[in-house]
Amino acid sequence: MRLYAQTPARRVRQVVADLVAVALIAAAVKFALVVHHAIMLLAEPGREAQSAGDSLADGLDDAGDAASKVPFVGDTLKKPLRSAADAATGLSDAGQSLEDLVGRVALLAAIALIVLSVAFVLVLWLPPRLLWIRRSATTRRLLEAPGGADLLALRALTGPQRRLATLPTPPGGLADAWRRGDQQVIADLSRLALRQAGLRP
Repeated sequence: MRLYAQTPARRVRQVVADLVAVALIAAAVKFALVVHHAIMLLAEPGREAQSAGDSLADGLDDAGDAASKVPFVGDTLKKPLRSAADAATGLSDAGQSLEDLVGRVALLAAIALIVLSVAFVLVLWLPPRLLWIRRSATTRRLLEAPGGADLLALRALTGPQRRLATLPTPPGGLADAWRRGDQQVIADLSRLALRQAGLRP
């Protein structure tokens, strides 16, 4: 199985197409990472709320512990401080939830961008490459089969006429020479068919 053409012009086109496909995929991944980073900036308020809630809850817990040591009224003083600490913990939890939500959205957006972009590039690039690989293998097998040169010559005869103009025309024309089994014309035509496929004899 041949991945690239043997003729320089077609091989250069294939290499350029492959490089463009790789560059587009790399650009899509980079863009998706930039989008992910931009969305994650929206999580900053959640991080700040979580940090503030944690700090406030710790401070109120400490104050509640200290208030509980006051004789006679310690338990009474401790209750509202504990309630305030619970409220601060709720603020911290809300901040954590926001941060988690933004993180999930950022991850899903990045994955979606990468998958869609890569799929788009592959749909445009992969089928022609696979088709050429299959056709080149078929053409090579045809050449090596008995009578393969005749069939390749026929393929060249039925192909683009401008390429036939590059061959010397025998008396009666190329088609007549092919019907008569002119070996030189058959060889010229089969070489032309191979060149059209990006292969060398």
